[in-house]
Amino acid sequence: MTSLVLQDAHLVDPERLREGRGSVRVENGVIADVVWGAAPPAPEGARVIACDGRVLAPGLVDMRAFVGEPGAEHRETLASASEAAAAGGVTTLVTMPDTDPAVDEPAIVDYMLRRARDTAVVRVLPAAALTKGREGKEMTEFGLLGEAGAVAFTDGARCVTNARVMRRALLYARDVGALVMNHCEDPDLVGDGVMNEGELSARLGLLGIPKEAETIVLERDVRLARLAGGRLHAPMLSCPDSLEIARRAKDSGIGLTCGVSINSLTFNENDIGGYRTFFKLSPPLRGEEERQALIEALVEGTLDVIVSDHDPQDVETKRLPFAEAANGAIGLETLLCAGLRLVQADRISLPALVAAMTSRPAEILGLEQGRLSRGAPADLILFDPDEPWVLDKADLKSRSKNSPFDEARMEGRVHLTLVAGRVAYAGAP
Repeated sequence: MTSLVLQDAHLVDPERLREGRGSVRVENGVIADVVWGAAPPAPEGARVIACDGRVLAPGLVDMRAFVGEPGAEHRETLASASEAAAAGGVTTLVTMPDTDPAVDEPAIVDYMLRRARDTAVVRVLPAAALTKGREGKEMTEFGLLGEAGAVAFTDGARCVTNARVMRRALLYARDVGALVMNHCEDPDLVGDGVMNEGELSARLGLLGIPKEAETIVLERDVRLARLAGGRLHAPMLSCPDSLEIARRAKDSGIGLTCGVSINSLTFNENDIGGYRTFFKLSPPLRGEEERQALIEALVEGTLDVIVSDHDPQDVETKRLPFAEAANGAIGLETLLCAGLRLVQADRISLPALVAAMTSRPAEILGLEQGRLSRGAPADLILFDPDEPWVLDKADLKSRSKNSPFDEARMEGRVHLTLVAGRVAYAGAP
């Protein structure tokens, strides 16, 4: 394979939180060299890409994306999700087991991997169901599913409410080195709630969801992790009380890591406005004070990763009264540019933001991706962090168009996405 040299870029190294001018040479699908400062002469016969000062960073690793295939291909397929991911700079996609059938057997994991190999342009890694049928009653075979290629275990948008099942899952996870991710939202406390409980929900006449629906589950899971010793990941936290629980757990040495949805960092409950169903999410959008607390927790390291929580829904499930509409919003194509809003507002540095989307999730999952260093897979993205554009849903590559950023003014656009050194997406030069 011919060498590829990306010259005169603004490099971002998320592991070392370093940025500056430099060049990267790619050979045989891996990073052969990273040179900081002036670029050396390119090897004879190498293909050279002039980056013109744009940002070159590892491709994003998204730990939470819902894909319809198998069972709901009208919402999203592995092919369409991967194209959306590549356009947004996501090179590794962890898919949730919320499919039909659920990803709870090794054969289904194998099917997902084979379909991804044949149709996807980015790396697709399936997370397997934590319980059979995602019913919360009986554990799946972590060992066999892990051998088949599952990278984590979760019931996706469903919470495992049975404490005995959760304890056993964490015990088994400890023995086989698996990662358990439980959605922190008690369905009994959620009830018929559709948005954050508070003054706004009362004024809108909508049933609210108390923050305790999240904090009670998180507190229980942390205590079970301490009892069992397994690795626990809280996929999406959304309120300060949860952050305090996470801080205490980390300080006590419990193997806890935490994520946050880009939606919770970008929007608050006021964005629901006139009952806009694209903002109906799980967990629900909280108040502005909660959003600011989440940003601070990300900067300090209490929150480890940022996820897209990509959840495609078709028109029939969103064009309904707010209380009846389905939860979820697409986010693969806007994950990076939405995060750049925090950089532009001087709330977080660019390397720290990139780390939360690349090296940190890769570390949690035990992957080689997400690094800008010699020998790492050449999963790279080239983007202009300041390029303005307006999101037009007609241009989205996802099959579903339920983006909360529809018609929003954005800054930051991906120009090139490489997966193992091969072009997965090429935008405007």
